[in-house]
Amino acid sequence: MRTTSEFDDIRPFNSDELPEVYERLLSNPQFQAVVKFLYPKTPFETIATRMRKCKTNMEFQLTFCYTFLKDLLRHASRGCDIDISNISNRRCYTFMSNHRDIVLDSALLDMLLVDAKFDTTCEIAIGDNLLSLPWVLDIVRVNKSFIVRRGLMAKDRLMSSIKLSNYMHYAIGEKHENLWIAQREGRAKDSDDRTQKGIIKMLTLGGEGSPIERLQQLHIVPLSISYEFDPCDFLKAAEFQKRRDNADWHKGPRDDVFSMQTGIAGFKGHIHYHCSPCIDDYLETLKTKKMNNNEMMDDLCRYIDHQIHYNYRLYPTNYIALDELRGTNDFTHEYTAYQREVFDAYLHRRVSRIIVPNKDEAFLRERLLTMYANPAINYRKAHGLE
Repeated sequence: MRTTSEFDDIRPFNSDELPEVYERLLSNPQFQAVVKFLYPKTPFETIATRMRKCKTNMEFQLTFCYTFLKDLLRHASRGCDIDISNISNRRCYTFMSNHRDIVLDSALLDMLLVDAKFDTTCEIAIGDNLLSLPWVLDIVRVNKSFIVRRGLMAKDRLMSSIKLSNYMHYAIGEKHENLWIAQREGRAKDSDDRTQKGIIKMLTLGGEGSPIERLQQLHIVPLSISYEFDPCDFLKAAEFQKRRDNADWHKGPRDDVFSMQTGIAGFKGHIHYHCSPCIDDYLETLKTKKMNNNEMMDDLCRYIDHQIHYNYRLYPTNYIALDELRGTNDFTHEYTAYQREVFDAYLHRRVSRIIVPNKDEAFLRERLLTMYANPAINYRKAHGLE
């Protein structure tokens, strides 16, 4: 049996480490400022007392994260639900989802798993590019996150991937935790969700047996996340123009922070999570097929993509965007004239918020339409309708 010591630099904090971490956080001026912003009516000492009473990561999540998310959804959404009919709340899984929001994709999953009576929430894969501040690194590890090292040289990247995969196998196999990981590194800015083969390859570096058996040990569940509105849509559109106009453009250190703030606070409409069946049985069928590991991973990426696309929930926004992008009226039965008028006004407001040099409004509007149309395009293809 492995011990957690070999994963000390990437794993979530253990329960016995929490008191020291709490004191480190509570004494940090930046953390204090964030707490006062999030809980303006609650004395800081009250927050500190509640934090010190949390003996486990799960207790911390239930005390702070769960209640915060419930309050947030009351004013920033039209509701959030999950369909778990294809899986069991008595088992642990690796949820592999499309990636819309930096913070909320995994946070809302935790909340929904609690509501669905799972025994535990998820340990969350998070890139270290988002963790430049030491107190932020502390808080995410309190909140059951494990660290994905980014920007490494080839040799270091391989060793880091092996450690990461070993940890994930350890967490699900011996700690009996659920896991969450995005199907790709970073968000799909145009909402055309595709699984990166590198993610699948990384998952086969840990565990035991053949690559297929190692994947089966993780009990992967493709997870579809469908937001009616993306609060960061105008930021993503702006990135497209910046990259179009300047091949050397890169996001600044504040860009991800602003995206996180915008994604959390912005209105999301309705949010739906849908769990596909665990892929263990599908992986079993691959054992009889004559294909090498590379072909197997390509096949599996296509299968996961199909499952995620098949189980999207579509909204009038998706059908309106598809009609307007194509210049058709093929889907007018999916929305009303009033809903189209409201969505067009929404797009106008989003474009007006974008500040870029040589602003190209037609291009920006097309990018926004593409973001909302792509889920409908992929859903229809998965259902054999296109």
